[in-house]
Amino acid sequence: MRKIQFFDTSLRDGEQTPGVNFNTKEKVQLALQLEKWGIDVIEAGFPIASDGDFEAVEAIAKAVTKMTVAGLARCQKKDIDRAYEALQHAVDPQIHVFLATSAVHREFKLHMTKEEVIASIKEHVSYARARFAKVQFSPEDATRTDKDFLLAAVQTAIDAGATIINVPDTVGYSNPTEYGEIFAYLINNISSDEKIIFSSHCHDDLGMATANALAAIENGADRVEGTINGIGERAGNTALEEVALALHIRNDFYHCQSNIKLAETKRTSDLIARLSGIAVPKNKAIVGGNAYAHESGIHQDGVLKNPETYEIITPQLVGVKTNSLPLGKLSGRHAFIDKMTHLGYQFEQKESDALFKRFKELADKKKQVTEQDLIALVADQGRGANGYELDAVQLQYVSNGHQGAVVSIKKEEETYVASAIGSGSIQAIYNSIDQIFAQRPTLLNYEITALTSGEDAQAEVHVLIEDDESHEKISGIGLDFDVLQASAKAYVQASASLKNRGVLV
Repeated sequence: MRKIQFFDTSLRDGEQTPGVNFNTKEKVQLALQLEKWGIDVIEAGFPIASDGDFEAVEAIAKAVTKMTVAGLARCQKKDIDRAYEALQHAVDPQIHVFLATSAVHREFKLHMTKEEVIASIKEHVSYARARFAKVQFSPEDATRTDKDFLLAAVQTAIDAGATIINVPDTVGYSNPTEYGEIFAYLINNISSDEKIIFSSHCHDDLGMATANALAAIENGADRVEGTINGIGERAGNTALEEVALALHIRNDFYHCQSNIKLAETKRTSDLIARLSGIAVPKNKAIVGGNAYAHESGIHQDGVLKNPETYEIITPQLVGVKTNSLPLGKLSGRHAFIDKMTHLGYQFEQKESDALFKRFKELADKKKQVTEQDLIALVADQGRGANGYELDAVQLQYVSNGHQGAVVSIKKEEETYVASAIGSGSIQAIYNSIDQIFAQRPTLLNYEITALTSGEDAQAEVHVLIEDDESHEKISGIGLDFDVLQASAKAYVQASASLKNRGVLV
């Protein structure tokens, strides 16, 4: 069988989702889970973009042990040098060089002729190959590029040393028939003494990203690029979990296999959802809350008689479990650490101590701490707020009147306190936090999710705010047994991440 490689760009293209902002610690945590899931190549970031991106790529290169780690670079030598520096500690480094080839990009963005584009590809792919054994080239906006020129650009890159050719449907313009034909055309017409890997990279603007990726595989692509849960710019990218399950369930049709460990799918999806602040829709394929639910009486009857009547995927296949974890307030450190190890987590002593303390605090409030609770605790533990920590929230409730809140926030040895009123408790809390950070952002989105069922479920709050000056959008996540406390944590986290903020003393 053909082996299909999975290339994850959740930390690069996925982070370009408005409001999504992973810090370095989160990116390493996500990278380790993606490696556990079976990803072959991870695009860790765009090293030249910022010091933070460089730091994250370098940290991931040092942390993972099996995955190829890729860094993105424009056709510019400074980009390539920066990527080389960030990836020098990787077990298997790869550079991903790109340059737009479509007429609209050449004319209005690049202001380059066809000849100049070809010359740039030749110069910079050659420069990259002198530093990397694995060089991937992407003709950006390939699906809106004239086929003859697309072939010329790809052949130039191959001649210059690229061994991986990615064909991006940058704006989600293509359809399965057309996209598959592009792959067949390129594969049949290139010339190379080396084996060339062709890769798909699709966006979901017309809702065809997964279908297009599968069409590429049908027509010779041996690698598929995408993100977990399909996060990404505009309508997002190909959802890798959908491609992985399609290849598995319809192996009779595709005759392909991969390194993806399907049982880690739900856990990977949950981690991306929590850290990105982008909740998975209930009706999302593979990982949605309703993916294995049956409402219709006819369906329920059929499933009770034989699940295969209406289920082509068993919940257990993707790691959806119904059993609870029997940990509670009487559980000791050994049982806790053993379970965390079973879940795939390893911590340094300091991190383990802090996490166990939070577990005991939660266990005092809940009858039973579930596996989902523990995974959420780890995700919340890894998400920092630039040194700021919610210290206390005090509320005054008045029926048919304004609510009052006093909020205190700590940073190192300093404590900042402010009070404010609002038409509701949340507004009063957020007005107090705004005073502390000397800000007036716009709250674009506020969502509450119960992590488990029952009256003792933890609350997970996602907020999205926009800075009034820079218009930067930042997300925040708060996790707590108390909804108001979780709401305050999420807002503090987002506020602390905004750039050029002042703090009242």
